[in-house]
Amino acid sequence: MKNDMPDLKPASPFYRDHVKRIIDLVIAIPVLIVAVIPMAITSIAIKLDSPGPILFKQDRLGKGRKVFKMLKFRSMCVGAEGTGSGVYSGKGDSRVTRVGRIIRATSLDELPQLINVIRGDMSLLGPRPPLTYHPWPIEEYTEEQLHMFDVRPGFSGWAQINGRKDVEWHHRIELNVWYVRHVRFLLDVKIFFLTIFKVLRNEDNENVGETLKK
Repeated sequence: MKNDMPDLKPASPFYRDHVKRIIDLVIAIPVLIVAVIPMAITSIAIKLDSPGPILFKQDRLGKGRKVFKMLKFRSMCVGAEGTGSGVYSGKGDSRVTRVGRIIRATSLDELPQLINVIRGDMSLLGPRPPLTYHPWPIEEYTEEQLHMFDVRPGFSGWAQINGRKDVEWHHRIELNVWYVRHVRFLLDVKIFFLTIFKVLRNEDNENVGETLKK
């Protein structure tokens, strides 16, 4: 058994389907209230730094393969996604704004997803929601890979603490499916604290190469 997919007991359906949602709301609502001031400061900085909206809204695939609008603070210039420079940005990407570099390094750009959590689009912890067209269209996922959509996507998940942005997509989805099948409270606690550690150290937070093997 691989170190990043240890042999654990199967997931607790009651925890996965009911308790996680309660925990999400108990944590996300007060955190959003506390984060109002830093989010307001970030919003002003974004507006002063470059023209365009404060929030970036992007179609992502969620639980049950449902498409939802994932929210982020805008960290790139307007229209950057369609410039032909790639789906994801790497180190030194000129499309990233000055404020964008700061909020990406500190993961502040992810804070608006607390709204997604409260809405029920996302969970605090779970597989990161993929784009509707990347790494491949939903029609091209295998039956095994589709199990990653059995739970709400999250801010961070098992794949993120096991490599984050430099994990090849086939293995990333394999890690996500493993999480879905083994999710439990203590596993989420482990992911939570390891995520904080990675964010504080800014580990694996830049795309360093091609992560999609054909």
